[in-house]
Amino acid sequence: MTAAAVTGLEREAERWIEPHWNAIHLLRTRDWLLRLDPDASLALRIAALVHDCERMFPGGRAVDPTIPHDDEEYLREHSQRSARFAAEWLRDHGADESLVAEVEELVSLHETGGTADADLLQAADSLSFLDVNTALVLGWIADGRANLEQARAKLDYTLERIRLPEARELAVPLYERAVAQLERGV
Repeated sequence: MTAAAVTGLEREAERWIEPHWNAIHLLRTRDWLLRLDPDASLALRIAALVHDCERMFPGGRAVDPTIPHDDEEYLREHSQRSARFAAEWLRDHGADESLVAEVEELVSLHETGGTADADLLQAADSLSFLDVNTALVLGWIADGRANLEQARAKLDYTLERIRLPEARELAVPLYERAVAQLERGV
């Protein structure tokens, strides 16, 4: 993405997420989104940057690798809470209400997809996770929060949830690399 293509609001979103422990995943989600759709809307680009923003605030459920990764209650709570924080942040930054509504909807659907744009965001999220979060999954094993089977299940789920064929094709080598690292314990 060229610097000229980034809007002021996107720069503000980048600064907002910068202190987040998983900011690189959020930035790479936007990168993957733009690889899948170079003409992605502003709403999609901002949603990619802030889709996990609820994890920046206390009060949410912690990521628990022992819970099934497709647990509907957890996914709904996480997505809706992130959508609320994203909408509040956008309003605080003077965003047009139509943009707020669009980002809020996209973030609320980022785990489950279901629309063309939500499926695109979900695919970018999965690609980014496989690209940059293998160390996170390895950490679950190292600190005793998950066993190898549970960690592998997260990687499997991340690949399997991708609906877009072109995104799945891009994800397979990332998935294979992540599984190899997991099996080596690297």
